[in-house]
Amino acid sequence: MRYRVGIDVGGTFTDGIAIDEDTGSVCYTKVLSTPSDPSKGFLKNLDSLIKKSGLSTRDIWLMVHGTTVATNSIIEGKISKSALIITRGFKDILEIAYQIRPKLYDLYTDKPTPLVPRNLCYEVTERIGPDGDVIENLKENEIIEIINDIKSNYIESVAICLLHSYINDDHEQKIYKILSKELPDLPITLSSEISPEFREYPRASTSVVNAVIRPIVSKYVDKIEDGLKERNIGCGFYLMQSNGGVISSGGAKTEPARIIESGPAAGVIIASFISKLSGHKNAICLDIGGTTAKMGIILDGQPRISRELEVGAAAFSKSTATRASGYPLKTPSIDLVEIGAGGGSLAWIDSGGILRVGPQSAGAEPGPACYPAGGDKPTITDANVALGRLNPDYFLGGEMKLRYKNAIDAIERHCSKKLKTDVTSTSHGIINLAVSNMVNAIRFISVEKGYDPREFCLVATGGAGPLHANLIADELKIPNVIIPMNPGVASGLGLLISDIKHEVSKTVLTIKDLSGEKAEKIYENLMKEAYNRISKQGVGKESMSIIYSADMRYMGQSYELNVNINSNMIDGLEIDKVKGLFHDEHERNYGFSNRDHEIEIVNLRVTVLGKLADYRPKT
Repeated sequence: MRYRVGIDVGGTFTDGIAIDEDTGSVCYTKVLSTPSDPSKGFLKNLDSLIKKSGLSTRDIWLMVHGTTVATNSIIEGKISKSALIITRGFKDILEIAYQIRPKLYDLYTDKPTPLVPRNLCYEVTERIGPDGDVIENLKENEIIEIINDIKSNYIESVAICLLHSYINDDHEQKIYKILSKELPDLPITLSSEISPEFREYPRASTSVVNAVIRPIVSKYVDKIEDGLKERNIGCGFYLMQSNGGVISSGGAKTEPARIIESGPAAGVIIASFISKLSGHKNAICLDIGGTTAKMGIILDGQPRISRELEVGAAAFSKSTATRASGYPLKTPSIDLVEIGAGGGSLAWIDSGGILRVGPQSAGAEPGPACYPAGGDKPTITDANVALGRLNPDYFLGGEMKLRYKNAIDAIERHCSKKLKTDVTSTSHGIINLAVSNMVNAIRFISVEKGYDPREFCLVATGGAGPLHANLIADELKIPNVIIPMNPGVASGLGLLISDIKHEVSKTVLTIKDLSGEKAEKIYENLMKEAYNRISKQGVGKESMSIIYSADMRYMGQSYELNVNINSNMIDGLEIDKVKGLFHDEHERNYGFSNRDHEIEIVNLRVTVLGKLADYRPKT
């Protein structure tokens, strides 16, 4: 027998799913997460899955994991002590950040605290120009002084980000070799590898984010790998990336910045899969878990991808965040909005006597008041129990009994008495307020971007997704709602239908100088690099497919549109045809195009997909 296993660790529950590829049978489990050490919840769920399905560990050939450990370490400030090595004159780059405020008229907004303090930002004398020419050679003797300081400060990880290294990384590589020789056990992140694109601050921020979470993610993955060895599971495992593909555990330990949005991505992938199976090309994903509600939009069967996200107090993609509210990350990510409106989100009364819901959550510890070991504060789940929308005797298929009286008492004590209303009215208010917040979030990713929700279907997943889907669809006039079987563990299935995915890019920043022949050569080199990286994850060339694209903009614009280029166009590439694709894409996104205006090609990209065996549900 051949099994594929997916385990998704969320803020409240850890979901597991095992698929027998011979019979098509599916086994799933759900256990409370262990926030203090998520690896314990992972292994606990795995043991439960093995016991419930009766599978032999030797039969597992594929294991994929979705986790929030990377983003949580940033949000909670539990990061490794790290250093940044940077070109002389740029020591304050993390302090300066973007010269904007998240809210224009809020004069008291604080910028996020730099992940590397200024005293651990080390300058080196060197300079490479924007064309890649060496203006000033690297003074290697300065590196020895930095190494001594790194040792005395007990630095756990280092990021290197030199000016224009995206064009020429020679100096970064020299520093890497010196550090590796003197400090062989020190994790080192190169900006030219994690984010080889222009714009200095986002590139430095991406490198630093990767550096500060690298030891944490490595330890976490090591614990899981040790647990798998103890259970005689030799297939290794993959982790879900922010872009909807998967990466090997070794790759995740080296480049953990790529798994920042690991958990939410799986929900969008399964929604895309389900919508296509049902004949809907355009869909809105609604994934409501215990802590948050995630919404994404699927166009023509594919999730929208953002090229930058911000991680921090609010880990949202670029299109959904107020910029400068977190730490920018220049890695591709599924474009979604995430709000604090999960089943465990707390209901409370503010100082003005107004009912509020979230973003605080009861989480897995202690959990909603109705849970067996829950707290005493009311949540969305408690409101659903009070209204009879959840059966207390058949929660999690009967595996967990809910305490109806505790839910009623919590709502009455913390909300109803202060509002001077009965529990039923208060519970309706809690649900309606949560639904209103979700509707506003969906409007943000649809109506405000020119898409009519009435032309989409709504795919509801997560433990609380189907509970609220009809109310949301009614508000937005969405005609069709799709609820899959076992929606509470749907993200686990999303993990198992994803491909290995890796993207490489090169900044070219050119208007007229890029010929078709030169672009072909760049694409060829990018393709070789992507092939090399993905082949290290055990994928043969026969299982790979390639997606070509380019980031382009009109002269004078600050940000780019990513334009897919048909692989048939690469041989004998004609730049004018590529620019024509940009005009079409610009008109589709913004309602207009200026075909007489100069176009700037900024980045060339190659995405390689390593196809894992297809999963097809048995009928």
